[in-house]
Amino acid sequence: MPGVTDLPARRVAVAAGAPYVATEMVACDAFARGRPDVVRRAAGEDLPLKVIQLVGRDPQWVAAGAKLAEQAGADIIDLNFGCPAKEVTGAQSGSALMREPDLAARIIQAAVDATTRPVTLKMRLGWDEKSGNAAEIAALAEGLGVQAITVHARTRNQFYKGEADWAAVAPVRTATRLPLIVNGDIVSAASARQALALSGADGVMIGRGAYGRPWAMAAIDAALKAPADVAETEPGPAHRLNVALQHFSDTLKFYGDALGLKVFRKHL
Repeated sequence: MPGVTDLPARRVAVAAGAPYVATEMVACDAFARGRPDVVRRAAGEDLPLKVIQLVGRDPQWVAAGAKLAEQAGADIIDLNFGCPAKEVTGAQSGSALMREPDLAARIIQAAVDATTRPVTLKMRLGWDEKSGNAAEIAALAEGLGVQAITVHARTRNQFYKGEADWAAVAPVRTATRLPLIVNGDIVSAASARQALALSGADGVMIGRGAYGRPWAMAAIDAALKAPADVAETEPGPAHRLNVALQHFSDTLKFYGDALGLKVFRKHL
């Protein structure tokens, strides 16, 4: 989530107990050219697990991005075939790649060949309701060496409208033996359990449900591991204040006061 999952947000989520966090999208061509704001998105050397998410259209640039990500300390490299934003799909990246399986395959192969790190893939159900090809892309990706698959349970043309169709992820479970993660509208332990049951996935990924709730991942994770179907525990006001102050302080250090104040408003 560009502008949201920056390093201060990921740090505070990890401090709260999140088991896994990924960077904002890092555009491969801009990363390779050293554009400062894009390089900043790839920061995270002090995290216990560093996952850099790459987005790109050109296999050559994606390969360069994967090499740079490894040099920057990435433990895992995640390819974004899921972003629905018009500025991304207009550049034929993100979920637009699901319309071009041959190009998608070349991009996946370029990334896998360029790094010794595990490569994972995030995508949607398809471009629209008539072209739900997530299972096809997943099988293709497994054959090319991808190590895990995440599926947001909407098509690109749905953006974030309506409700995520977790059951529509089930064909991906059938198509691949890779670890499968389901994403979309997961905001609580109850929705996580339902998403897992309907999709057959091995885990859940939380996106917008973590916005302003950096403790959400750890709370939901703990609830899912409980012996009974319990709800996640939300922290009280004092704990929330401490988290907010920690996040605020780190944001100002990371961006400087002027930009940091603007960036932090949306989290607060």
